Amino acid sequence: MADSLYDKLGVAKTATADEIRSAYRKLARKHHPDVNPGDKKAEETFKGVSAAYEVLSDEKKRKAYDEFGDASLQGGFDPDKAREYAKWQSTRSQRSSSFDDDGGPVEFDFADLFGGGFGGGRQQPRGPRKGRDLVAQVQIDLRQSIEGAEMTADIPGQGPTRIRIPKGADTGSTLRVPGKGSPGANGGPPGDLVIETVVAPHAHLRRDGLDLYLKLPVTLAEAYVGGSVDVPTFEGKVALKLPPRSQNGAKLRLRGKGVPRGDKRGDMIVELEVRLPDQADEALAAALQAAAGAYSTPVRSEVTL
Repeated sequence: MADSLYDKLGVAKTATADEIRSAYRKLARKHHPDVNPGDKKAEETFKGVSAAYEVLSDEKKRKAYDEFGDASLQGGFDPDKAREYAKWQSTRSQRSSSFDDDGGPVEFDFADLFGGGFGGGRQQPRGPRKGRDLVAQVQIDLRQSIEGAEMTADIPGQGPTRIRIPKGADTGSTLRVPGKGSPGANGGPPGDLVIETVVAPHAHLRRDGLDLYLKLPVTLAEAYVGGSVDVPTFEGKVALKLPPRSQNGAKLRLRGKGVPRGDKRGDMIVELEVRLPDQADEALAAALQAAAGAYSTPVRSEVTL
């Protein structure tokens, strides 16, 4: 039995949207082709994970998948027609006979659920059907995800394609290009090209929703005395005021310096990382020893097991 989309992401069917997103991000980073060059198995896993997320991250698609399973993944699938067909089947099974007005058996082509006409019982001629969507992934860096970008990506089946990354894109965000998917059947319109973005990890920043987290080294003197220090942002350096006697790990907020999305913008959370001098200095050592009396309580008094 083939793995379900939930199995591919390693989540339960009851998983929340956040749990699905988190699972996808971990697996996408682990199996991304750029991280596993030449590894066909990792590439196939990445494609399967991405395809599963494309469905389960969409509320309507997930609902249809939960109700109809793999049949809902076919291009042009119509859940309303599928429900009508299920109802018709139920009614048909309760009838003593299954014959139409001409005395012949009632027929139904399940393919009609994928873009053709629903005939209410007798099979109808298959009409034009929309082609399947083509799903591809592009990797961007954190700056591109925040500022937006225009780039050319080599899309399988399409070749070099010019795409525009909107501001605030994240891993799992999708861009839809109408009419660039697989050709339709019987003269039907082509499907769409669905491009999923994967944001590469940043050396110093961590993203959580619309907020950015930065660990900022500060000197012993800056932490104790306080004052203003420069914080790098994608818009240039910003002055951050440190309160006197700031502790290691203290978090300070720069409002509006996070990720923009629509009319919203997150914050940058700066976590202080107090750095001791890396060179020996006798005068400093003596001064620190003399400062032992400046602590109001023993520093390890709260540590109990």
